[in-house]
Formats: sequence, C-alpha cells, structure tokens
Amino acid sequence: MEKNYPKDFLNALEVGRPPNIQKLFPNSKALIVSSKVIDRAMIQKGKAMTMAANARSYIVMRGALRAAQKANAAIIIEIAKSEGGRTAYCATNYWNMAIFANQACNELGITVPIAIHADHYGIKKEKDLEIAKIEIPTMFEAGLTSIAIDASHLPDDENLLANLIINPFIPKWAGLETEVGEIKGSEGLSTPEEALFLIKGLNAHNIFPEWIALNNGTSHGIQESSDNIRVDLTAQIHEKIKPYGVSGAQHGTSGNSTARLKEIAENTRTTKANVATALQMISWGLEVDDAGNAIRDAEGNFKKIKGEGMTEELWQEMVEYANKQGWKGGNYKSLNLPFEAKILSQPIEIRERMEKRVEDFVFNLLNVFNALDTAPVAIDIINKKGGYEMDYKAERLENPDDWTFEKIKEMAKSIGGDKGPQGNFDD
Repeated sequence: MEKNYPKDFLNALEVGRPPNIQKLFPNSKALIVSSKVIDRAMIQKGKAMTMAANARSYIVMRGALRAAQKANAAIIIEIAKSEGGRTAYCATNYWNMAIFANQACNELGITVPIAIHADHYGIKKEKDLEIAKIEIPTMFEAGLTSIAIDASHLPDDENLLANLIINPFIPKWAGLETEVGEIKGSEGLSTPEEALFLIKGLNAHNIFPEWIALNNGTSHGIQESSDNIRVDLTAQIHEKIKPYGVSGAQHGTSGNSTARLKEIAENTRTTKANVATALQMISWGLEVDDAGNAIRDAEGNFKKIKGEGMTEELWQEMVEYANKQGWKGGNYKSLNLPFEAKILSQPIEIRERMEKRVEDFVFNLLNVFNALDTAPVAIDIINKKGGYEMDYKAERLENPDDWTFEKIKEMAKSIGGDKGPQGNFDD
C-alpha cells in the first residue's frame, strides 16, 4: 500500500535533492539533501546541533535513521577516510554509503532530511592532493552531499593552501567542513589565531564553509579522561569567527557526558556533533556508561551484555579474532570489515535488537542536542528556497589581494601555538 506522504515532504523531495542524488535514485522517497540545509535548520531552531552518525556498519546506519525518524530530526550519516576510504576498516565506504542510506530510508519509511557526509578526508602530503583531485569527484558521483577536508595534520599555511587547491573539485551546492588543529586530546589545542587564519583565507577566495572542526580537548575513540571537550575554548573561537558565518563541528563526541554535550549546544555555535565509537560498541551489545563509553574489566576487556546486541557466539568469535591480531581497546574498530557479513547474516531478531540499541541511544542524544523537530524546519528551508542550492551564510570580507599563495606562506610564520605530539590521530 502506497504511503500517504505529506505535501511539503513531496515538494522538498522534488526540488531539494542535489543533481547526483536525482540521477542515482530517480524514483526514491529518501530525502537526501546537502548538509547546508541541515546546518541552517539547526541555526534556525537555535542552540541546536544534530548528530553526524558514523555508519561503521549497516546496522548502525539503520538504527541512527530510525532514531532520527522518531525524533523528527534532520541527521547526517557519515564515514571518515580511515573508516571508509580506499584503505578502509569498515564495509561502509565513501562509494556505497549513499546506496545503503537510500535503501534503508525507502525500506524503513524515513521521511526526515539526511545528508551523506565524507568526514575527515585527510590530506597529509602533496601526493594526497593529486589523488584528491581524481577521487573526490568519484565520491560525489557515488552520492555524497557533503565533505570535510582535513589538512589539519599540515602547518597552517599548507592546511589553507590544500583547502584552496581542492575546493574546485567540490560541487558548490555541497556542504563543506574544514579543520584546524589535529584531534589529539588535551595537547595541541586550537587557538583563535589559527582558526581565523584558515577562515579568513578561505573567505578571501569566496569559500564559505558550513563548519570548522577544532582540537578543543577531545580525542577520537574511547575516552580515557573525564576532562575532554573544552567548551570555553570552543565558544571563544566561535565568537572570533562569527562574522564569517561558520558553524562548529564537534568531533570525538563519544564518551562525553550529556551535561557537557548540552553545554556545547547551548553555549557555542556548534550545529554538528560526530558520534562513532559509541554507536559501534552499543550495536555490538557491550556494556557502556551513560556517555556511551564502553566499560572494561580489570584486565581491560570489554563486557558483553548477555541477550543484547549480537549473539554471544559471534562476540566470542570476534574476541578470539582480535586476540590473534593483537587488537585491544580502540583497535577493536578494525573488526568491522572482517565481521560485517557475519553480523548481517544473523537472524532478524538479533539484527533488530542491535538496531534498537543504537536507535535508543541516538534518540536520547538528539534530544540532548536539542535537535528534535528540526526535520520540518529543514523541509521548510528547502521549499522556501525552491531548490537544493543554499545561499552563503556570509559575504566576502577579506581582500583576495591580501591572500595570495605567497602572502599566505609569509603570514603563517607569525602564527604560534603548540601543535602537540606527532603521530597518527585518525578516527
């Protein structure tokens, strides 16, 4: 029986889907949109941010979408380069994520707007720039509607220059995130000067990101400390870049208390909060605290709750596999790829209880984030605009003559700050 869709939803479906989505899924009822729409919906509601759910498995994706539908909230489905790039440790990747999301939305009757985001598209060396020029267009051809260019591993001038070089390969209608300060916990914290340098340089070249991600004290994966996110630093930086219309993207949200997450939504300009590791652990059926941080025993082993998540037999097989590989703690993320097919081949009642755990957790966080009922706000934005392309949130304030490649390199010499330790800080 054909579902009776609301008129405003059908109109948004007709005009609000970007060209790549229309081409890939011409007969779909999935409202896949640019993340520009979702950012603006959070701004319009005020003191609201939505989840960017890292869909390390199809189970996690489905659970997050069900939660968004229940919350009537616009949401972002994403995967990072380390998770879903060419050397991925997850079965979900940049080139199949939109296909999976479209399938799930149509099957589950999801009518909230969703964006498909490539998180942490990392640029660490010059060769990465040449690869990006070829690779990024293929990712949008496969259904992405948003991307985060992460050259934060590089010095400030090279970070800005990398963003400038890559930008012509990103569709103008697509959502854009940039990053300053590599995510590495309490060391190498971002400064207002670093953030201003990046955003001013982009502005001078008519590039207006939706988001900037900072190293504001958090880390990817399992949180070992209760300190975590520096809300005061985040608010300070957001205030400095306010004239440039850039929202905040909060990375490393897993493991932070709901009180701190509420504080971020209420006291900063953050509209996007990434959650990855918590969703993985919850779907598996592991015991977690209120913040989604997996609880471990005295030997450092994760605790599986009997009758929750996957079957006990499959969990034991995963543990034995991890032990053989020498994987512990956060390295359990590498179990996603070799075990995705086995997870999806479990009986439907097992898969549904895995999804339900994710759904309940995501729904609670969307409430904490003040994202409830942002779906109709996003749909209204699309319909009032009459299309998928959104106006910029700011105007060009910087003189491009002051931001040539040569002057960028010279200006960067005056930016100080502790970049923190060297190492691999990918998701």
